[in-house]
Amino acid sequence: MTDEFQKLVDILRDGEKIVFFGGAGVSTESGIPDFRSANGLWNEKLQIELSPEQLVSHTYFERFPKEFFDFYREKLVYPDAKPNGCHRALAKLEEMGKLLAVVTQNIDGLHQAAGSKTVYELHGSVLRNYCMDCHAFYDAGYVTKTAPDPPKCEKCGGIVKPDVVLYEEALDGGIMQKAADAIGQADTLIIGGTSLVVYPAAGFIRYFHGKHLVVINKTETRADRSAELVLRTPIGETMAAAVAAL
Repeated sequence: MTDEFQKLVDILRDGEKIVFFGGAGVSTESGIPDFRSANGLWNEKLQIELSPEQLVSHTYFERFPKEFFDFYREKLVYPDAKPNGCHRALAKLEEMGKLLAVVTQNIDGLHQAAGSKTVYELHGSVLRNYCMDCHAFYDAGYVTKTAPDPPKCEKCGGIVKPDVVLYEEALDGGIMQKAADAIGQADTLIIGGTSLVVYPAAGFIRYFHGKHLVVINKTETRADRSAELVLRTPIGETMAAAVAAL
């Protein structure tokens, strides 16, 4: 056991109001790549190459729904993905009464699948889909396998949109407030699997004024200099081992 790992265990043991703030790196160990690592695609209608960010923008969704869903199904929805060690460790911390909340930028629902109850999904979830006209609910399977292309509501014929915050769209104000409140109450904030470059989500760490700030990420983040502990180790393995050692 290294000194750094032991320090993480000690911080988790000391923490009574822990909040975990996570990004795409949390789910890569479950086989879900960061969609921004995907290659851009050529749009025949526009005769231009579009970036992944443009392909999941509100404008692209409205103008080219079929092409949007082609990219969405291939790069953002992973129905066979399972929770990894980090997801399960956080659920255990919550069960122990030590974790206040998970604040995530991910849209895969794996924290809830692992058993976490208090999860604030800043960017929504692929597991929820709604008709834009009558607001009827549809699960992920309808959008990926059952629905016509693009997905249409069986009740009114409206377009079915994933409950995911697209580029050019605002985050949900209620979720933002709950996430900010949780981070503000925390005595320990663990930042994991995110380089803190996507705003406004990355700005949430400014609400933290607690005792322990930990960063677990493979690359440098802007929170490193403020952190009590920085680990460059795989987050699934690290969190699983640390919680098991409590």
